[in-house]
Amino acid sequence: MTLSLPTWQKRVLLILSGIAVLALFALAFSAGRVSAGPSYPNTTSADAGFARDMQVHHNQAVEMSMIVRDNVTDETLRTIAYDIALTQQQQAGQMYAWLEEWTLDQSSSQPRMEWMAGGSGDHGDMAMGAGADAGSMLTSEGLMPGMATGVQLDELRSARGEDAARLYLELMINHHEAGVEMAAAGVELADTEQVRTLATKIQSGQQAEITLMRSLLEDL
Repeated sequence: MTLSLPTWQKRVLLILSGIAVLALFALAFSAGRVSAGPSYPNTTSADAGFARDMQVHHNQAVEMSMIVRDNVTDETLRTIAYDIALTQQQQAGQMYAWLEEWTLDQSSSQPRMEWMAGGSGDHGDMAMGAGADAGSMLTSEGLMPGMATGVQLDELRSARGEDAARLYLELMINHHEAGVEMAAAGVELADTEQVRTLATKIQSGQQAEITLMRSLLEDL
């Protein structure tokens, strides 16, 4: 015996069946997206290396800037130092947040600057080029290019007035020159748009500050 349903019930069943099929498609699509997850840089990527090394570089610039701000009376230099400190602290915070988002450690056993090894070699004295040794880029103290030594930082802490201004400008110009080269490598080698964008901003911003600081140094 064949059960015959009223027309309206048939329509309801068809609608419910369609809804169920759509729900299954939506669930499968959602599950696929969840399982795939976002694509993040890995720990040996140029993106991660840039974020780690530039954070360290920036943190020292912040330290030097806050030291000199307390040791000089020249308002122009105090303003510049404070601006550098604020800018680089904010950028360091961005890079810290990236590594957290990418679920990567803030530090790595990978040698400093090794992420630059795949570069074209067109970033000045710092650029290694493919296959180069990361250790060859570091100073004799094992520091990244542009980084002040412990002795130099102690001298800056002890200096006052014009002596402090001159030492800070010399150290920070050198620091920025190295930062510009690192940023140029970041622009070339990073895979993520957010890293390339910040690296470009660092490159142009620090180059402008170098020009300004050289002018102040000449006035001294």
